[in-house]
Amino acid sequence: MEIIGYIAAILIGVSLGMIGGGGSILTVPVLVYLFNTDPVLATTWSLFIVGVTSLTGGIRAYTKGKVDFKSVSEFGFPSILSIFITRHFLLPAIPDTVFTVGDFVMTKGSFLMTIFGLLMFIAAILMIKNESGKDSINSDLPHHHNQHEVLYLILLGLGVGLITGLLGAGGGFLIIPALVLIVGLPMKIAIGTSLIIIAINSLFGFLFSLKQFEMNWKIILPFTAIAIIGIFAGSRFSEKLTGDKLKKGFGWFVLIMSVFIIIKEVFLK
Repeated sequence: MEIIGYIAAILIGVSLGMIGGGGSILTVPVLVYLFNTDPVLATTWSLFIVGVTSLTGGIRAYTKGKVDFKSVSEFGFPSILSIFITRHFLLPAIPDTVFTVGDFVMTKGSFLMTIFGLLMFIAAILMIKNESGKDSINSDLPHHHNQHEVLYLILLGLGVGLITGLLGAGGGFLIIPALVLIVGLPMKIAIGTSLIIIAINSLFGFLFSLKQFEMNWKIILPFTAIAIIGIFAGSRFSEKLTGDKLKKGFGWFVLIMSVFIIIKEVFLK
């Protein structure tokens, strides 16, 4: 099963490279179901894998002038605050047994994976609908943020920080639409900006958790290296191809995975 997991790592990297998000949402399920990792531990490993992989792609985007650092700062600082609060206070506060109904027991791990499945379902619908803000895609003009846009970014940053801190997902499926539709960034700049935001959020989340969880670097480092290969391939593809078809196809795959996770955690326990 681990071989399939490493193949999935390539897919995660390709998705991040081509559409700036989506792939990271598969990292935790892959670690849990293919590497038999505890869900809470998997969220921490995922933060490192997603952080380093996204940083690699983000640096490549920066060298090509495809990063808007104003959006990074307005989005990033609230996210980091939210991640810190979530990892240090909210996640430890969730009991090992969340609730019981008759013979059914919802453990902390199952609870997190069920939330993850629901999040994946929402992300899949957004990717399938493909509202990518096409009016902005071909524009490379600089954009000045007004007060309403800044407020939206701050609030969304807090929300993405909660998702990243609790579930170990980068939140690119929320970041990209916000940067394109609310801020008005061109799609290619939004992708590069999203990668930097995801990298900052994930790596800070990992550092906040480093002393609390055990790290199996024999799994984490090869997985990360393979995902990095994928992100370089995805970045190359993004220069020649539109990400729309990949986005929809990947969305359907994530949708199927989300249904599988929900059924497994809720009905097959």
